[in-house]
Amino acid sequence: MRSERFLILAVLVGIAAVLVEHSLIEAGRAAALIGAAVLVGAIILASMRVAHHAEVLAAKVGDPYGTMILTLSAVLVEVIILAILMSTPGSSPTLVRDTIYSAVMLDINGILGLAALLGGLKHGEQPYNDDSSRTYCVMILTAMGISMIVPEFVPRESWHYYSGFTIVAMITLYTLFLRMQVGPHSYFFSYSYPKARRAAPAGTPGAAMPAAISASVSAGAPAGSTAPAAPALTVVPAPSEAHEEAEDEPASRSIAVLIAGVAIIGGLAEILSGLMDAGLEGSGAPPVLAAIVVAAISASPEIMTALRAALANRMQSVVNIALGASLSTVILTVPVMEGIALYTGQPFVMAMSPVQTVMIAITLIAAAINLNDGETNAIEGMTHFVLFATFLMLSMLGL
Repeated sequence: MRSERFLILAVLVGIAAVLVEHSLIEAGRAAALIGAAVLVGAIILASMRVAHHAEVLAAKVGDPYGTMILTLSAVLVEVIILAILMSTPGSSPTLVRDTIYSAVMLDINGILGLAALLGGLKHGEQPYNDDSSRTYCVMILTAMGISMIVPEFVPRESWHYYSGFTIVAMITLYTLFLRMQVGPHSYFFSYSYPKARRAAPAGTPGAAMPAAISASVSAGAPAGSTAPAAPALTVVPAPSEAHEEAEDEPASRSIAVLIAGVAIIGGLAEILSGLMDAGLEGSGAPPVLAAIVVAAISASPEIMTALRAALANRMQSVVNIALGASLSTVILTVPVMEGIALYTGQPFVMAMSPVQTVMIAITLIAAAINLNDGETNAIEGMTHFVLFATFLMLSMLGL
């Protein structure tokens, strides 16, 4: 129970919100926004526990299945919140489009950019498997082109035909990608890190110099020299909390808590939608603000996981999380929301604005260039993080 205190706190916040929701709305815009902010915090706490148990399951099954569990859990949270927000009267018809766009900008430019920047400052160049980045980038470009650029040219009277085609195309793309990711091309999404060496214990001849230098000195020493090479020792990283729990706890507990967490998030999102509508109505806030909130909620656990991986010099995990989350957001959210549109007969605006199209194009071009050599560094991380700052600036300007 103590380890799930965040989920318990989220439940208590939800119960309190149900009791005071109408009072907050009647109290005015400020009270509604404060209540919405508290609910966003509660959803983030609950989603962090969902992500933790997804990490526990991921540690049990290993890559690439582990990364899939992490990204799919985040997308599930996002789809639930989106579906609830879109079901409320007066919701923005561009909310789905803006949320997917915001999520991609946050994942690639925010998470990947910040992780590569901090990891590069600490470790210099950080290696990963460039097959994964190329595969992810071309899949993201294809999925976003089909679902969020081409719709600009589809006649309005034919939207339902193209929506049906989009659903089939996204499912087909993801099915084949999934089969390749866990089958013949699973090695694309993993990286074998070289075993590190460290110096011999203090007092051993040559211990004052690094192992590699000591070995090279020994190799060039004259015959009969007594200077031994430092022993090669594998440096095993300290196991994370998720890996330790994966060894101690059954998978059934993590599955149960993960399902309960998703249900709690759905309930909190239902209350959040009413408070956000009341708080933002007539405020002059940019329409994309709600989309950024949804994207940030779903990505918040991924941010911490990616930063920990970057600081531990495991850039492959960062690439899998950031690009995998972007791809999953597009290729899974689109068919679900298009299906809802076909069911209700009310189309969403899926075609990106010119500014959004330009920002996505710059982002994917920069990612294709930066992630093409199998190593990231602080400069590459900074380029993406500046693009993320540009996205935030444009959003505040209502673009």
